[in-house]
Amino acid sequence: MHLTPARLQPADFFAPTVAALISVLVNYGGTFVLVFQAAELAQLTPAQTTSWVWAVSIGVGVTGAFLSFRYKAPIITAWSTPGVAFLATVMPFTPYGEVIGAYMLSALGFIILGLSGAFEKLVRMIPAGIAAGLLAGILLQFGVNAFGGASADPLLVIVLVICYALLKRYTSRFAVVGILVIGVTMLLAQQRIDVSAIHLSLATPVFETPRFSLHALLGVALPLFIITLTGQYMPGMLVLRNDGYKTSASPILTVTGLGSLLMAPFGAHAFNLAAITAAICTGPDAHPDPRKRYIAGLACGVFYVLVGTFGVTLATLFMVLPKTFITTLAGLALLGAIGGSLANAMADARTRETALITFLATAANVTLLGVGGAFWGLAAGLTAHLLIHGGSRALLGSPAKP
Repeated sequence: MHLTPARLQPADFFAPTVAALISVLVNYGGTFVLVFQAAELAQLTPAQTTSWVWAVSIGVGVTGAFLSFRYKAPIITAWSTPGVAFLATVMPFTPYGEVIGAYMLSALGFIILGLSGAFEKLVRMIPAGIAAGLLAGILLQFGVNAFGGASADPLLVIVLVICYALLKRYTSRFAVVGILVIGVTMLLAQQRIDVSAIHLSLATPVFETPRFSLHALLGVALPLFIITLTGQYMPGMLVLRNDGYKTSASPILTVTGLGSLLMAPFGAHAFNLAAITAAICTGPDAHPDPRKRYIAGLACGVFYVLVGTFGVTLATLFMVLPKTFITTLAGLALLGAIGGSLANAMADARTRETALITFLATAANVTLLGVGGAFWGLAAGLTAHLLIHGGSRALLGSPAKP
């Protein structure tokens, strides 16, 4: 997709901004608790924890907004969620200064990889059906969770689903906006959102002197680099490709790597291209005109910087929302992305079976050798594709569709 400049009207900002709000809400409300858990296990001080929140929020906001504005595409960045889950297992046994040094070494790896252009070449070799199958497999669990919460909170889920269906019928463009407003209103009426203990306070970054060691390089930096590359960058690029954006992976890797390097001494572990939350902003629900969806990337940047400015305070505010509300909202917001991915995966009869293998293997979310399901799903699909359709030329002859 070659995007030409589009004239913006005031009405063009509403839907992308709401999509960005939901994306940020899902990011903080869904998995950010892992940051607090990792900080607690590592026995970080409250000041160090607040600095971590500040660093990842500001870094993600600035890199995402810059890339979105520069390339006029909804390039949504995030912190490495699988990276945090991994760090929770090693931070208790590694001096914090060495952990910071490992963050910087990992960031340098992404900068070098981005400048080399090798990752972009790899992404372009993946057949379109397999790319779509991978994305559908990643997003499937979020779609399932949209309805799975009914066993714990049936009234909330039923109301949101019914309202979503009715809004889709009468005002499809604002369906997700509607259920966000309806859900929050319902929770407030039920007094299920307690904000009384939350008081705004500015975050103060804390500089930590990095230390470098072979142990941290092999035990922290290298695994963090691999986990982030396979679990975040790869599916994130395929989200962009699936919605027609041809932005090169190279500048994204370089910019996010540079941002990670600069923010690492303040506690930020890794910035990367988002996948799940990005899908909320890259499809038609964010804006019917693909040329104007980059507004969602700019809005995400503003929201992340706002949260980072107030550190733990606003991050905690997102986390007090009931988990069922977050999962249902995310699942319904991603229905279009899931359906589009499945349709693209099954569109080409020649690659339908290998795309299905990719989809199922990814949805199984198998973790081996510390590497998550996205990598193994892609590996399964590509292996099946090579075995069924021939050697490496089968990949080169079936590039992902623009």
